[in-house]
Amino acid sequence: MGLLVAGVLLLALICQSHSHGVRSPLSRFKRYQETAWSDPNDCSRQRQPVIQTSSHNLSLDIRMPGVIPAASDSYLCVAVPMPVQREAYIVDFVPHASMDTAHHMLLYGCRTPVSTKGYWDCGGEQGTCADEAKIMYAWARNAPPTKLPRDVGFKVGGDTGITHFVLQIHYGDVHAFRDHHRDCSGLTLRMTSIPQPFIAGMYLMMSVDTVIPPGKRVTNADIACSYSSYPMHPFAFRTHTHRLGQVVSGYRVRNGKWTLIGRQSPQLPQAFYTASNFVTVENGDMLAARCVFTGEGRTTKTRIGGTSQDEMCNFYIMYYMDSKHAVPYMDCMEHGSSRLFKDMPEEANVPVPVPPEFTMTGMRHGAGATDHQDDSALLEPKREEEQLLDQGVHLGEVADWPEVPLQLGQVSGLALDSDGNLIIFHRGDHRWGLNSFDIQGRYQQRSFGPIQQSTILVVDPNKGSVLKASGRNMFYLPHGISTDKDDNYWVTDVALHQVFKLGNKDRPVVVLGEAFEPGNDRNHFCKPTDVAVDPVTGNVFVSDGYCNSRIIVFSPEGKFITEWGAGGSDRRKRIPFSVPHSLVFLPDKRELCVADRENGRIQCFLAESGDFTKEIKKDEFGGKVFAVSYAPVHGGLMYAVNGRSGLSVPLQGFVVNYSTKEILDTFSPESQEFRMPHDIVVSRDGTVFVGDADTNSVIKFVPSGKAEHRSVKKGGIEVQEIQETETFVQAHLKPLIKFPAQGAVATAQKTPGPAQKSPDHHEQQQVQTGEKPKEKSVVRQTGQGVSPAIITTLLLIPLVVVLVVGVFIRWRKSRMYGDGCEVKLEPNSSGGILGKLRGKAAGSLNLGNFFATHKGYTRQGFDRLSTEGSDQEKDDEDATDSENEEYSAPPPPVSSTS
Repeated sequence: MGLLVAGVLLLALICQSHSHGVRSPLSRFKRYQETAWSDPNDCSRQRQPVIQTSSHNLSLDIRMPGVIPAASDSYLCVAVPMPVQREAYIVDFVPHASMDTAHHMLLYGCRTPVSTKGYWDCGGEQGTCADEAKIMYAWARNAPPTKLPRDVGFKVGGDTGITHFVLQIHYGDVHAFRDHHRDCSGLTLRMTSIPQPFIAGMYLMMSVDTVIPPGKRVTNADIACSYSSYPMHPFAFRTHTHRLGQVVSGYRVRNGKWTLIGRQSPQLPQAFYTASNFVTVENGDMLAARCVFTGEGRTTKTRIGGTSQDEMCNFYIMYYMDSKHAVPYMDCMEHGSSRLFKDMPEEANVPVPVPPEFTMTGMRHGAGATDHQDDSALLEPKREEEQLLDQGVHLGEVADWPEVPLQLGQVSGLALDSDGNLIIFHRGDHRWGLNSFDIQGRYQQRSFGPIQQSTILVVDPNKGSVLKASGRNMFYLPHGISTDKDDNYWVTDVALHQVFKLGNKDRPVVVLGEAFEPGNDRNHFCKPTDVAVDPVTGNVFVSDGYCNSRIIVFSPEGKFITEWGAGGSDRRKRIPFSVPHSLVFLPDKRELCVADRENGRIQCFLAESGDFTKEIKKDEFGGKVFAVSYAPVHGGLMYAVNGRSGLSVPLQGFVVNYSTKEILDTFSPESQEFRMPHDIVVSRDGTVFVGDADTNSVIKFVPSGKAEHRSVKKGGIEVQEIQETETFVQAHLKPLIKFPAQGAVATAQKTPGPAQKSPDHHEQQQVQTGEKPKEKSVVRQTGQGVSPAIITTLLLIPLVVVLVVGVFIRWRKSRMYGDGCEVKLEPNSSGGILGKLRGKAAGSLNLGNFFATHKGYTRQGFDRLSTEGSDQEKDDEDATDSENEEYSAPPPPVSSTS
């Protein structure tokens, strides 16, 4: 049998070695390039304009029909009708353009294009559409691609008024066509008929009356409008001026606070860039934009107009809205008041440096210089995915924290003070058991008295040492804890049905609710779970709780303000809260988010009004979300932990993009398993602490810098994400202009997977360092000169040694124990991996034991695959009571003295 296996391996290796000798690895790179990124200048190939990929999905190819621009700075357009009459949704744009040829291209939607036959010159008075042209997409050389968030699509067809697409391409330097080749640049639209939960739209801010005096160094064009529609969520922006524009900035203004949406030089590639902050624009907010011009070099006044000698001041906001209330296109053309703009951030008047080769006229002076690389790409905003990867969003456990074990009971709540210290709220020797409450929610173990241990610990976040302890003889069953801007503690006790504000001496200064009396009015709670505090107003939000399903708002002094229940996009089908278990206040968005535990979702509301804004509910949560936290970075990151349910979903933590609702990362400890992750908190530096109420522990996680890329599905269509080694947007490596880098494209999955490193990574590095093709061919020939027989022999030697050693060990074992005895190989024995696979019993296969020995894997899930016996023992161990998940085991019975 061994000889047969060796023979098969020998034949395969010889064939593989021979194939490498005949074909250079560079050919694989070229074939990938031709298939994944087809040459836009190849007009000889017949392309099918519409490809129906399924009953709901299709792809529409929009290309230039083999054009040769006659002059530099030409603008050519082509129109394509909608492939279907019914409404559809564009969920992705795939550009096909050569950076050597096209300077930028725009896609418009309209009802009446200027022409429907062939292409036309659209750089003059004709333009793109006879009616209103609505911009939908922009691509520019050296700029990042536009990617729509998950569940977001541009609605077209039907009653939208968009029956045609118009592609406009700006050809910068006509010398790129001196070989008389024809250009077929364009893009592919991936569309679906499945309605999307969110509709993408465009908000145009435009100045119409700005006059730029000749020779004046700085002229500001200010635009501002009050927003009066349903909430919208900007996720990308684009700036546009002509030659005099220096910098364009756009902001949301709320209560005097200016939040940047986007800022860019209009002389850089005029594509859509990722929004600087993922804000929500709501009714009553102001949207403000400024274009900064210079009149130096001009001898006459410059006004707003459409010719190259005129100027334009446009700030485009690409946003999405809930489909129920979506407004696809809005504009603002009002001149902003000087009173408003006197408080505008100074950055709005700071020009963004632009290298000559990146300007609108850069190609005219340097065709053939497009391969030149420099650090100017650092000026371009990175896509959010790259920002997260650069700063290490993946979390790993700090196994040796705390340095000295903490003496804790059930850990119910976590918080941070203004110094970044961790605050732990735990139950000491009290436990929530089956007999803790009666059917009315009244606490049944008052005779035990309050907890005698210190229930509040202030802990050094670095070493885990206790800095301060308090809370003796005060609480019966602690639950949630939060801090305000003055470092007062706000805590809840589910046994007392009360909320406390603890002052500087850790004594109650505000008490809400009546001790041991459950209720559902303004003065009573029923097992309140958590507290959040508005750092600006000081208002207090209480989640109430296990018996009630509401959020109650109090003033800082404890005066009742209002209350609200669960939200939903469809008011007729709202699902009430089922244990609103955890709260977090989003200071940059002025929102309150709730972990609705038993409904397995996170719901967010406007803090000032209680209006529902969004819901995050993922299959990966497994039907339960125990706790939620928030970090105001990268546009907003939500941190959450799930709870045990009847579904086969692991207990873990999640990092979720607030804006797109995409799960960016999952994490869990390696030194132990989550048993009941009960609360979570994230510090300013990205450190995450999770309190586990079942293991009486707090686990620390820190960003490890592990990069993970994924592909997603939008509207049922697979959209492949670009890996770190690809070059659409520059990250750590300088970009390739001529060829996109080869990388293994991840298969579409709902859960993220680790990035696959390209097998030709070494070849990539050679291409990126700019080696000449001739030099590379010499290297290839030298490598191919090695005899295939020698390579095969060298590869076979280790295999033969392993087989001989294995046969020898088997023979020795047989001699030692006898032929009829089963041999058990321990993981640390010479059996190696085979021993690990055998597990605890001979002849059994336990993947849990095998994977548990490898870093990054846990036993959970794999133990179910063990063939060692029944799963009953495991099921009994994991079983919990659906009505009481706050305990791990009931307390021992107390003998009566009567």
